[in-house]
Amino acid sequence: MVATLNPKQAEANRLLGSAATHILLRGGSRSGKTFLLLRAVAIRAMKAPGTRHGVFRHRFNALKHTIIGDTFPKVMRLCFPDVPYALNRTDWFVTLPNGSEILFHGLDSSDRTEKILGLEFATVYMNEASQISYAARNMLITRLAQKSPLALKEYIDANPPTTSHWLYSLFEKKVEPKSGEPLKDPESYQTMQINPDANRENLSPEYLAQLEALPEKERQRFLFGNYQAAIDGALWSLDRIKRAAPVGDASRAAVVAQMRRIVVAVDPSGCAGPEDTRSDEIGISVCGVDGDKNGHVLADLTLRAGPAGWAKTAIDALDLWHADRIIAERNFGGAMVEATITAARATAPVKLVTASRGKYVRAEPIAALYEQGRVTHHGRFPDLEDQMCQFSAAGFQGSKSPDRADAMVWALTELMLEEAPQPARMVRTTFNLGR
Repeated sequence: MVATLNPKQAEANRLLGSAATHILLRGGSRSGKTFLLLRAVAIRAMKAPGTRHGVFRHRFNALKHTIIGDTFPKVMRLCFPDVPYALNRTDWFVTLPNGSEILFHGLDSSDRTEKILGLEFATVYMNEASQISYAARNMLITRLAQKSPLALKEYIDANPPTTSHWLYSLFEKKVEPKSGEPLKDPESYQTMQINPDANRENLSPEYLAQLEALPEKERQRFLFGNYQAAIDGALWSLDRIKRAAPVGDASRAAVVAQMRRIVVAVDPSGCAGPEDTRSDEIGISVCGVDGDKNGHVLADLTLRAGPAGWAKTAIDALDLWHADRIIAERNFGGAMVEATITAARATAPVKLVTASRGKYVRAEPIAALYEQGRVTHHGRFPDLEDQMCQFSAAGFQGSKSPDRADAMVWALTELMLEEAPQPARMVRTTFNLGR
């Protein structure tokens, strides 16, 4: 091999070859994480003939330009100059002389996901995993199943996101991101920080100076590779969320009995179906209020589905939780939203709400209720909570719409800030039929 590793890179390389199954290299920009991980994948592929290895990123176009077009050829040229390989530009995989394959896939289309589900891998490598959802990661783990002389490995790299991200829960806190339960095999999850300083010989002084000159928040992430505790001025933080046990089939009746009201809130989008990855998801939240006027987030049922699919989910939740009504935002589609729900059930109780104020203004009074300790989450809702922690005075800081958080805000606004509906009663009037 031509390329040599400096001490920090050699330390990372030893970790990649250790007994740990799940390994995260986190750190600043251009620190050499991707190079090291692709090198490790190539070594594994060459070591075991006929094995299959996958390199994944959220967007395939980004993977094609950065990995396939740049870093992978560089790794092969510098580290394995005598090893020929063939790149299939139709299905995007590399074949090595020993018959092993390295596949390159994005997670941004149903076609690519279907191809992944039909394969088994000895290695899965997630590039820029801060952009990959926990659900997508778990789907990939189900494909880490190829029998071979190699131990199965999950490799990950990331510029550290906020502490609400699933990467922080798994690799730093060693807890399962959804349940919050301690990992059963914490020693198999290992992480290492590697920053641009470790790759200084391959970076220009001008680039390092640019990183040094970044604002402190970006500097901490892209130069020092540190997790961000929270968005500046965030309305929510994870440590302000009260928690109770998740609601299961056995406990649901008792929890429902404690609630004075329960509603199902829907934040619709233009999503055409599960394969429509360009559109936002449909936020669906089940929330209740108890006799002491405290709020409870009971379920996050957000999904990617067409109108019939999300309407059925909302109706099913209405029945399962014995909810009073469905709250739906009318802004997207207007009367279409109500028509979609009533098409699924003509008698469904629906209340349409209008977003006359911005998301931050709507969310602020709900965040104040959390601050007062008046809202409890039954279980952990990592995707919802990640969106909540990205609300600030500057607006929502996430890359997509806060569909889950919007639905939760609509539900708790109805339950805790709007006047509760009163039962019908007789009222005296001066009207006289004899006149």
